[in-house]
Amino acid sequence: MGDSAHQHHSAAHEHDARHDAGGAGHAGHTGHAAHTGHAAHSHADHGHGRGGASWGTAAKATVHCLTGCAIGEILGMAVGTALLWGNVATMALAIALAFVFGYSFTLFAVRRAGLDLKAAIKVALAADTVSIAVMELVDNGIVLLVPGAMDAHLDEGLFWGALLGGFVVAFLVTTPVNKWMIGRGKGHAVVHAHH
Repeated sequence: MGDSAHQHHSAAHEHDARHDAGGAGHAGHTGHAAHTGHAAHSHADHGHGRGGASWGTAAKATVHCLTGCAIGEILGMAVGTALLWGNVATMALAIALAFVFGYSFTLFAVRRAGLDLKAAIKVALAADTVSIAVMELVDNGIVLLVPGAMDAHLDEGLFWGALLGGFVVAFLVTTPVNKWMIGRGKGHAVVHAHH
């Protein structure tokens, strides 16, 4: 009888141990699920949330913005230079066209996503204003700092070298700005919300 009671007690103890182990396993599973949720949350934030944007996301947004800016600025510089306008008028046209083309790229993208024109304009302004402004400030600053670049003609390497060099520096400066903004749900994060 003593052996039987001892076996019953041992069996009960093993059951409790298995239950505790199962509970720990379950807790581990719960922890795993929480970890998976955390990983998914971090991945979502990686692009647009408070967790910060990836450098790839920021670079893609900057290239998108830079493409529109480059088209507008090259067109403005080319027209102003060809028409023999002064430096101020040429630069003003280039900056204005950079904003127009920069906004247009985003505007067309969000219109295709189904937004009406008024909402699309608001998204484009929210997404691109800071990015374009930083890009134009840096790019035009570089062009102004390169001796003779503003007086160079369209067929001169100095004109194109200063302009393209300015775009490279503008990309390098604007990408961290876009990363910071997207990570806080601003800038191009506004565009991603409509895709």
